[in-house]
Amino acid sequence: MQHAVGSPLPPPHQPGHGPAAHHPGPHHPGAHQGSAPVPPPPAPAPGFTGAPAVPVPPAPQHAPVPSAPDTTGHVPLPPGGPVAMPSAPPATAAADPAATTLAVLLIGPAGAGKTSVAKYWADHRRVPTAHISLDDVREWVRSGFADPQSGWNDHSEAQYRLARRTCGFAARNFLANGISCILDDAVFPDRPVVGLGGWKRHVGPGLLPVVLLPGLEIVLERNAERSGNRRLTDEEVARIHGRMAGWYGSGLPIIDNSQMDVPQTAQVLDDVLARSIASPPSW
Repeated sequence: MQHAVGSPLPPPHQPGHGPAAHHPGPHHPGAHQGSAPVPPPPAPAPGFTGAPAVPVPPAPQHAPVPSAPDTTGHVPLPPGGPVAMPSAPPATAAADPAATTLAVLLIGPAGAGKTSVAKYWADHRRVPTAHISLDDVREWVRSGFADPQSGWNDHSEAQYRLARRTCGFAARNFLANGISCILDDAVFPDRPVVGLGGWKRHVGPGLLPVVLLPGLEIVLERNAERSGNRRLTDEEVARIHGRMAGWYGSGLPIIDNSQMDVPQTAQVLDDVLARSIASPPSW
């Protein structure tokens, strides 16, 4: 069927509506190309001399698009608060740290393997777990980073305190939303500025500290494998290791991982945490 120039094109073919069933109506300028045909206007009444009224098609009504089931909206997040002590298991059941939401602080000198053990432990838990390294957070500062190796001063102390507070804020928020945390830091037993008090203040009384303290020869070997500002001089490593010995007699659990690989150390850490949950250490 031929269409005169300027005539509207037929609407797209629909099932059950073949070409023979299509009857194009008169052309209406402004009508949407491809929309349903508009019926012709009614004939004017006898004696009416004005132009026939052209009905204006109603504006299209767009129904609200339903939300797809996989879209996300505002997800409420509980605010973080001080971490409380984990609940002790019933007398008839043993504590299972692998299935418990915990906040753990892994303490040790440079080269003790804190970061490797913390990452492995976090990776192999049955509940969501985050690893927060204080050294990583300190190094978020790029320009103006106050490296303690260049001397402990007001700037390095301020950046350390800020990093520790940031770690504590992150840990509280993770714990409030059901995600365990393991933090690692070289906490000294004889130095209040970088001591346990700040961690307890920023995380909460439920923080479980564990000391990782291998022999001096082990930390010297591991330190030698480091690079950049994470590598210390042998003298500095020996000095830090000697001060860490002050944790003996502190009441905190201590793991000597001199003869353990990372998975073995993580298993011992779970055993230590099970005892800490049943009988939290005083610190």
